[in-house]
Amino acid sequence: MILELTALQVAEKIKSGEIGVTEAVCAALEAAENSKTNSFITIADREKCILQAEIVQKKIRSGELTSPLAGVPIGIKDNICTSGLRTTCASKMLDNFVPPYSATVIEKLEQAGVIVVGKLNMDEFAMGSTSETSYYGEVKNPYDVKRVSGGSSGGSAAAVAAREVFCSLGSDTGGSIRQPASYCGVTGFKPTYGTVSRHGLLAYASSLDQIGPIGRDAADCSALYKIIAGKDPKDGTSLDLPENERIHDVIGKKIALPTECFGDGVDEEVKKYVLSAADAFSAMGAEIEYISLPFNKYAIPAYYIIATAEASSNLSRYDGVKYGYHAEDVNDIAQLYRETRSEGFGDEVIKRILLGTYVLSSGFYDAYYKKALQVKALIRKQFDEIFYKYDAIITPAVPTTAPFFGESITDSLKMYLSDIFTVGANLAGLPAISVPCGFDLKGMPIGAQIIGNRMADNLLLDLGCAYQGVLK
Repeated sequence: MILELTALQVAEKIKSGEIGVTEAVCAALEAAENSKTNSFITIADREKCILQAEIVQKKIRSGELTSPLAGVPIGIKDNICTSGLRTTCASKMLDNFVPPYSATVIEKLEQAGVIVVGKLNMDEFAMGSTSETSYYGEVKNPYDVKRVSGGSSGGSAAAVAAREVFCSLGSDTGGSIRQPASYCGVTGFKPTYGTVSRHGLLAYASSLDQIGPIGRDAADCSALYKIIAGKDPKDGTSLDLPENERIHDVIGKKIALPTECFGDGVDEEVKKYVLSAADAFSAMGAEIEYISLPFNKYAIPAYYIIATAEASSNLSRYDGVKYGYHAEDVNDIAQLYRETRSEGFGDEVIKRILLGTYVLSSGFYDAYYKKALQVKALIRKQFDEIFYKYDAIITPAVPTTAPFFGESITDSLKMYLSDIFTVGANLAGLPAISVPCGFDLKGMPIGAQIIGNRMADNLLLDLGCAYQGVLK
């Protein structure tokens, strides 16, 4: 079956003529239309996709398209703008929003001959860790449809795991790529902040958000990252990419294991398999040492203060005047604002806007937001000191395997704590990857997270490839 192949494998078969681009696209569209995970919010028009596939096929045959992923169908998280294709952020607020332009990453994918077949479900405005807050219904885990897929990029991970697309793009503000990748047994990569343009990404927390790839393995993620990465004049925070270190083996690489990430609150099976991943690196010649992350316990409160503060500002634009949902039967502008935002946003989004507004308000700014920024600086300094000595850090991606629906959404603290091992990389702007490393006794996937130094994205992807090469 075509959809059992990795993205690189199907691209190679397309180049060799064994598979046609139209055949691959139609297989993905059919899988999306028959999704059992509710991964898709909007499926692209079949006729347009087939026409695009035929154009790409001709360019591949003529040698005009040489990208390693040319002809591959892809799914896109529904907070990334796609010209002419609905972009909702999984919210009633943007239910009918069709962007007049495409995000920079979408333009780069199209130039490389990658074909967008649909927009993927997520937590509303990327606010959540379970993909249960979507206006379009919860995203189910392919391994057990009674369990969550993770969030906020739940649809992006579930669609890849369920063999509905070969690869996808998600966004990661505090673990929103790596956590669902762990829950769904796929590979998810959050690049260094700034290495991928955020132009066209509908903002949640601008200083933390980062677009990144999800694939069957690290090789697919690496190929997709190479297409979307690079400086963009439309994004003032984007970076020029230096020549990153590439490796052929891990001999002599120094990898740290933080003791705080293997203590209370982490499932025993998660500890077992993540430590077995560290053992695999040791067997390949890496040096493994235990270290301490003393500021890790402050990462969650600092993250949620900063993220919600930025969200309260970013989401102030949705007021019923410029675009999006518009409340009816209102008497004045104040009522328009109030009714539009009360009706257009879901409970979790409203909760985070209120929290963010509170921590930015007069009298509380210094007590909360300013201190959170100071903690962020300490966390970044802590990672700088670690990476002066070590090449990478290994932790669990998530403390547990995927919970059942309702277990986290009714307990906000429990949901927020599921990000405890992932938010640090966002606060420090570091690259991090989640790779599958085992299954618990109920058959649910477990992911190991590997964190690298800023701009060491290729090294991190190579470590992921090296680890998965051992398993093949």
